[in-house]
Amino acid sequence: MAVRLFDHHISDICLGKPALRSISLSATLADALSALKKLGENYISVWSCASHSSKSASHHDCRCVAKISVLDVILFLCNEDNLSQPAVALQSSVSVLIPQGHVLVRHLEPHASLVEAINLLLEGVQNLVVPIQTRTSVKSRERVLEEVAPFDCPLYNDLEYCWLTQEDIIRYLLNSIGLFSPTSITPINSLDAIDTANILAVHYDDPALSALPLLSQAIIHQTSVAIVDSEGKLIGEISPLTLNSCDETIAAAIVTLSAGELMAYVDCGDPPEDLVQLVKDRLEERNLGALLEWVEEESASVLSSCSSFYSSSSDDDSGSTWGRSGKLGRCSTRQVRSSEAAVCNPRSSLVAVMIQALAHRVPYMWVIEEDGSLVGIITFASMLKVFRERLKSMC
Repeated sequence: MAVRLFDHHISDICLGKPALRSISLSATLADALSALKKLGENYISVWSCASHSSKSASHHDCRCVAKISVLDVILFLCNEDNLSQPAVALQSSVSVLIPQGHVLVRHLEPHASLVEAINLLLEGVQNLVVPIQTRTSVKSRERVLEEVAPFDCPLYNDLEYCWLTQEDIIRYLLNSIGLFSPTSITPINSLDAIDTANILAVHYDDPALSALPLLSQAIIHQTSVAIVDSEGKLIGEISPLTLNSCDETIAAAIVTLSAGELMAYVDCGDPPEDLVQLVKDRLEERNLGALLEWVEEESASVLSSCSSFYSSSSDDDSGSTWGRSGKLGRCSTRQVRSSEAAVCNPRSSLVAVMIQALAHRVPYMWVIEEDGSLVGIITFASMLKVFRERLKSMC
């Protein structure tokens, strides 16, 4: 039964998936941010099209080459060279965000098997780009690629596409979890599924800026950065998913606050006024006046565009304006996430951890003991590896 399940085509998982929203490889970072905000999406696909001429007609050969998130832009802005001129940095091409040596997106045909998809995901691919059948209108089919708005779902190679992730595969397997008993009810510490060696962590009092290299690794491996105390107990996390819910002005907080302060700054709701003022003071101390001015301008712009959400007050000062809008665009449709970490016990069953991760909408779970000591992390990738090994043992 499980063998037949893994022979299923990935087109079965694509049913009901929305078409990809996209931008061109020639777009700027400002274009990408604008598209992400208008769409309320966490990621947007990046496409490159080459024109080819033939005797009969010219055509486009298009490929999805990357995906871009708000956090990618934030990390770029945190580079020392960009802190003094953030507005100029946002005019850079999105190509500067494509990681070298890491293929995070890969095209796959809809008739490919489930096991082919799992193998690619375990090789480090994050998103599988799959053509889908849609009811696209004739008018949409006649659109010229170069004229498509960044937030539309354009046709590439006369097709629309969706993408599949580790989460999609995990959800699909959960629907047939009974086929994998007793593995599915085995504790995760007995399945060699907990990564205890490659834990990305910083201490509470460490500068948040020291977490930037770890965040870059967390993006690639779809994990997170733990915040621990002096005894190695988990306090919270700096999560790519949480930062991805923020707007780009969070860069100012990252370069000035400690890890613990940043955790409080990005927690659900607006940042505390004392932390807002602390960020401003430290920007001035570091002679980053241009960054402070840019944050103020961006925050005022967000507040203005979302003015219908606020009641006017004559005694508001500039500090409270930034405090109300500087952390998140409140008219954004992206989910506001808490910095509270999703955790499980090393003796929890595989299926229980799968359900927990899916409920929290995270591709990982921190594994801790009863006293809060951090044991390691279990990811969707390590879960998929268990299922693949289970399949091999059944063949």
